[in-house]
Amino acid sequence: MKPRSLVFDVFGDYLRYRGGEVRLRGLVALMGCFDVPEATVRVMVARMRKEGWLEGRREGRETSYVLTDAAWRLLDDGRARIFAREPGPWDGQWHMVIYSVPESERTLREQLRKRLAWLGFGMLSASVWISPHDRIAQVRADFADHPAIRLDVLRARSEGAAADREMAARSWDLAGLDKDYRGLLDHYRPRLARYRAGELRGRQALVERMQLIHDYRMFPFRDPDLPPELLPEGWCGRAAHEMFLEAHGLLRSEAEAYVDRLVADPTAT
Repeated sequence: MKPRSLVFDVFGDYLRYRGGEVRLRGLVALMGCFDVPEATVRVMVARMRKEGWLEGRREGRETSYVLTDAAWRLLDDGRARIFAREPGPWDGQWHMVIYSVPESERTLREQLRKRLAWLGFGMLSASVWISPHDRIAQVRADFADHPAIRLDVLRARSEGAAADREMAARSWDLAGLDKDYRGLLDHYRPRLARYRAGELRGRQALVERMQLIHDYRMFPFRDPDLPPELLPEGWCGRAAHEMFLEAHGLLRSEAEAYVDRLVADPTAT
């Protein structure tokens, strides 16, 4: 787990519900739970301030830190993708984005592709991306200030259920994703009994919960949250998501209590 990601996770999963602010020595103590040395924390905090992710506020001889608005928006966007799933049945319509970006704007084109993937679009062909969910407005808003990008958007239906499944299989690596979901389930399902019994306490609960978040957080980048009729037989994604939510909830109380103690008294163990 990289220190930078840990800082975002600590703010997003804990500190945001406790005023959203932490003293430097409290942050150092929290990072120490993950064997991040104080010198590294100080360098990282300075870098994140320079990049516009953190703001500092002096309180006598101490400095407290809070995430900037841009950082909170990033966290909220990520949290929605990690914890939420699309409700209701699919209406059978595909939402299609066809883009054109000049060859001289390769960096911008790559940013567009990454954003489309994050929003759950899959690449049907070179410049044609599709999603069963209507997230066109988000794409337009994200790139409204980039006139070099031309976006043509369409809504369409295929020839039927078989064609829909074939398009989904072409647009996303569902087999590879399902295999990785199985690996996640194999790793964490045997641990649920210990979580339910409350065997993990204090620092151990905090570290375990943060590791769980770290292990799960990349799946929403890859999982388009497809409706059941587009998924292969025996799909493990939903089971993995439910397991994640249960484990995350079971470890919550003990992990949060430990964070409270450590922030209040950084010398606590």
